[in-house]
Amino acid sequence: MKIITPKFEEGIFKSLMLFATASVLITLGLILATIVWRGLPALNFAMLTQTPQGGYYLGEEGGILNAIVGSIFLAGGATFLAIILSLPIALYLQVFLTPSSRKAYWIRLALDVLWGVPSIVFGAFGFIILLWLGVRASLLGGIIALALLELPIMVRGMDEAIGMVPSALKEASYSLGITKYETASKIITYQTAPGLMTAVLLAFGRGIGDAAAVLFTAGYTDRLPDSLFRPAASLPLAVFFQLNTPFPAVQERAYASAIVLTAIVLVISILARWLTNRFTAHILH
Repeated sequence: MKIITPKFEEGIFKSLMLFATASVLITLGLILATIVWRGLPALNFAMLTQTPQGGYYLGEEGGILNAIVGSIFLAGGATFLAIILSLPIALYLQVFLTPSSRKAYWIRLALDVLWGVPSIVFGAFGFIILLWLGVRASLLGGIIALALLELPIMVRGMDEAIGMVPSALKEASYSLGITKYETASKIITYQTAPGLMTAVLLAFGRGIGDAAAVLFTAGYTDRLPDSLFRPAASLPLAVFFQLNTPFPAVQERAYASAIVLTAIVLVISILARWLTNRFTAHILH
């Protein structure tokens, strides 16, 4: 006689799933509630449209426009550079190598290891490269460090998306005399566009929210970025520096900066969802 029935097992697993889902939603709600409650009173138009003025970190006038623009430049440039490197690697793994290839296995293993490397290591590595080249902390250094940070995330995401393409589609393409290069660049990329955008979004979200990788490589400045070879501010570092001050008014601005950073990620997520739906409507299933 069975003590645990299938219905009882289903109830247990359903309860665990509901608990896990509720935990995630509650955690997200608490984070959003905290930054909105603490930061909304300090958030105003001037803060979004002005750079820090004299005495800003003592609670006086100014804003975080330098950090907003810097974050967009850093994450946007890094994501663009990572796309240029990631898409060929993912296509090479799925189209030009067999799934059981040892070369593909070692490449994926290396990417998985890189994914798990702490971001501070990428920052330290980028800092060493800058010292070797004789270049100081700059926007370009931050872009390179973040691109290296995003690369394994983006490649593995694209790899999984491309791996879902039916083999029959590839075989049909080859039977028509289409080369592997044309199949990869024209058919597979179009069919997997939603998955590729998801990988890009995941990497962009990691890049724009990372502070450790840009701490040594991009530096920080109260000015707007005007050159690839000058330091650039970022929102994560703005939050970090403002929270470390003993002035309550400046600490409130840190939470306001966190609201702005969260809003940017939210807008990018909504845009990606919209683009995904647009592409999915024209994809063969």
